[in-house]
Amino acid sequence: MARYIGPKTKIARKFGESIYGPDKYFEKKNYPPGQHGVNRRRKTSEYGMQLKEKQKAKYTYGVLERQFRNLFEKASRSKGITGEELLGLLESRLDNVVYRLGIAPSRAAARQLVSHCHITVDGSVVNIPSYSLKGGQIIGVREKSKSLEIIVDSLASSSANKYSWLEWDKDLRIGKFLNVPVRSEIPENIKEQLIVELYSK
Repeated sequence: MARYIGPKTKIARKFGESIYGPDKYFEKKNYPPGQHGVNRRRKTSEYGMQLKEKQKAKYTYGVLERQFRNLFEKASRSKGITGEELLGLLESRLDNVVYRLGIAPSRAAARQLVSHCHITVDGSVVNIPSYSLKGGQIIGVREKSKSLEIIVDSLASSSANKYSWLEWDKDLRIGKFLNVPVRSEIPENIKEQLIVELYSK
């Protein structure tokens, strides 16, 4: 499936925040991209705000339109609040959890690790980044992949057990997905209600 592989700083500048993590180039140019980015003061319509929020969520989690709409439809069928359920489904993706556990430095890197069969779920290799985890499942690194430089460096610089819905054993290099996080536990600056309003039109 196609993925966005263009300049990430440009996308971050579009949304006015560093959605891909620390970015020294974004800090230098934290205004919209383009020739008139510095002086642009155009008022955004209600639809424009809703669309922008959806695009921000898609770029943040690395999900394309069809997948995103499928997740939204699944969230809308659930008993909870649709927007919060949507973010919960996005956070439950295997590539996102690999990133949250600190096994990879970014979601893009986590997606690659999963696709290249470096990650296991309950002891079995899973190479589907969009795999939806259930509470209690164990995420690990394949034995022969534990010495990979990207994994070693990422784990060395990450703080273990940073999120309340995840557990990480640094000695065994395995993590546990405890449960789908509630909205207050998700740190992303996404106004999910605007996404719900957009899809409800």
